Amino acid sequence: MNVITDLGAFPNSLPSPIMTIGNFDGVHRGHQVIFRTLHQRAREVGGTSIVLTFDPHPLKVLAPERCPLLITPTARKLSIMGGCKLDVVVCLPFTQALADLTPVAFVEDVLVGIIGIREIYVGYNFAFGKGRQGSIALLRELGQRHGFHVHSIEPITIEGRVVSSSMIRQWIQQGCVDEAALFLGRLYSIAGTVVEGFQKGRELGFPTANVRATDELIPGRGVYAVMVDWREQRYEGVANIGFNPTFGRTQLSIEIHLFNFSQQLYGEAVEVSFVKKIRDERAFPSAADLVKQIGHDVETAHTLLATYHHHAALGSS
Repeated sequence: MNVITDLGAFPNSLPSPIMTIGNFDGVHRGHQVIFRTLHQRAREVGGTSIVLTFDPHPLKVLAPERCPLLITPTARKLSIMGGCKLDVVVCLPFTQALADLTPVAFVEDVLVGIIGIREIYVGYNFAFGKGRQGSIALLRELGQRHGFHVHSIEPITIEGRVVSSSMIRQWIQQGCVDEAALFLGRLYSIAGTVVEGFQKGRELGFPTANVRATDELIPGRGVYAVMVDWREQRYEGVANIGFNPTFGRTQLSIEIHLFNFSQQLYGEAVEVSFVKKIRDERAFPSAADLVKQIGHDVETAHTLLATYHHHAALGSS
């Protein structure tokens, strides 16, 4: 997959560009259907599958107060797209100048003039150009004028529910990470660096790694069964997201206890994948009560992780 971040570097005369446009936050299963459609159509006509997306999210420029917390930061979004059999991803820096392009100018100057569009697939509610004034009807008119075809894609549903970034975001914030995973097509994960914590877990017999996340969207407070990737190895464990109310902490923390693990992680980059929430965070009468509960949480996490691996194996067989 070729990633282009400057339209001035766009290759000349790519064969039959078949494209789509969007933010694609989460690169969820609905987005993946569109990407597979592009890939298949490009193969049919000997063309080039192209996705046009933006960095940062347009609302970060136009209305920062309304910009949602991102499910996938740009680097991870591009990494996931890399597994979707796309030929080209154009990741344009979103600037005020780009936002000010009228719908007609955007189509004629960018899509036709630079990319040489032949077909475009868009969602049923697609809007584009300055103030999102461009409609699918206008896009079809411009397609007739400039010789490209417009395909409108209906919402993708799973178990009768529309797949959307906003719904996935809501589930993650509520701690429903297994529901989010169903729509994402993968576990939700966050990346970060292990920093020094309060050392309380070690005192209690359950040493933890305190993760300072680089992601914006953190799952809701509670205890989770997780898998942690570090140096190309995967480890299993439990994570607590919250304020450690038993000890009166006031700062949100992400603490990971890895099973059968004793290595030093300070300063190391890790990625934490959330399998399922075990329980809400709560205060306990004493440290002894907390230790007892953590023991139960570890047992529950082992069961949930074994179930996850069993279902994953069935799904791949």
